[in-house]
Amino acid sequence: MSGKIGAEVWYLFHSGFAVKIGGRFLIFDYYNTTASGRLRGLEGGVVDPKELAGSRVTVFASHVHADHYVPSVLKWAREVPDIRYVLSFDIDASGAPGVVKAYPGQTYGVDGMTVRTLRSTDEGVAFIVEAEGIKIYHAGDLNWWHWEGEPDEENAAMGAAYKKEIDKLRGETFDLAFVPVDPRLGNEYLWGLDYFMKTVGATAVFPMHFGDDHSIFDRLDRDPAAKDYRNRLVRITRRGEKFAL
Repeated sequence: MSGKIGAEVWYLFHSGFAVKIGGRFLIFDYYNTTASGRLRGLEGGVVDPKELAGSRVTVFASHVHADHYVPSVLKWAREVPDIRYVLSFDIDASGAPGVVKAYPGQTYGVDGMTVRTLRSTDEGVAFIVEAEGIKIYHAGDLNWWHWEGEPDEENAAMGAAYKKEIDKLRGETFDLAFVPVDPRLGNEYLWGLDYFMKTVGATAVFPMHFGDDHSIFDRLDRDPAAKDYRNRLVRITRRGEKFAL
């Protein structure tokens, strides 16, 4: 996939990613501000505002949960003059400049980009971003959350709600997609990604929402359900890993 899309991607942690497209930086669901080992900055999975200097920066947060958003991102505006924020409606950013409050099922124009939203099956929104000719899907916590032990009717309602949102993208294609594959879901860990890939699809797909459990990539390598799109899944090995796509 190298060089086909025209983007650079850094894995920050969990559902957090930095995407560089030309002179833009897009930061998604960043929260872990502690660097990995001795590495610093993006290489250590941490955003240092100094690294963003000179770029047009947009920070996205899909919802208020502590593993998707940290309020300190609002302080970056002190060091990065060309910055704006697209924050889910459940995040209180009162008084912060350059904030777009994002509600489900809406379309926003943000610094020359088109940003659309879907309703999450958990909290907040998912993002569809079109920037510099590149189309990105970041799910946030929009997923097929099928929990073993939950009542059948609740799991069925969750599946229906997820399909309803993803079906809104039917017929579209994406360059980059960031989609949950939570290992806590057990045998159903792939259901959300599988439905997305078979309904919509993307050139390069970053599994996410796995925390420190990188064994999820071994499961994806072995899982026969993923055989038709396995070559489009990006294997992540560490925080701060950079991908040129």
